[in-house]
Amino acid sequence: MYQRQPPTLSSKEAAMQLLSRRDHGVHELQQKLSLKGYEDADIQEAVNFCLEHRYLDDLRYAKSQVRQQVYKGHGERRIRQELQQKRVAESTVNQALEEEPQDWFELAKLAAEKKFKGIKAQDQKAYAKQVRFLQYRGYSFEQISYALNDHCDS
Repeated sequence: MYQRQPPTLSSKEAAMQLLSRRDHGVHELQQKLSLKGYEDADIQEAVNFCLEHRYLDDLRYAKSQVRQQVYKGHGERRIRQELQQKRVAESTVNQALEEEPQDWFELAKLAAEKKFKGIKAQDQKAYAKQVRFLQYRGYSFEQISYALNDHCDS
């Protein structure tokens, strides 16, 4: 059977290597170090080191995720859900969304225009499909209504 080799880098070095590529959340970094075979005590030591030296910052990570998700056309609900799955504190998520303000109505409208090319739904079935798409993207019913009803009238 396959025997996992012990890590050659220290947990701090591995953490620094991961953080040099992109921002990570605390939980995400802990998971990655754990998968690499580090002991819990070493992982906690590395995380504490990174936090002390500000290499690891959940707020900076959350703001980065908000920007990336907005770029992908995702709405506030989906962004919140993904950050919660990555175990970012709700207060941090709220702060990140406040510091990265968006016009969610216009973003929903842009997502609808990009996907449906400005074509108004011809029947209830097509309209329901458009609504489901925007719901999946994380937009509220008010934002979806604005996007589907307003963009057709312009």
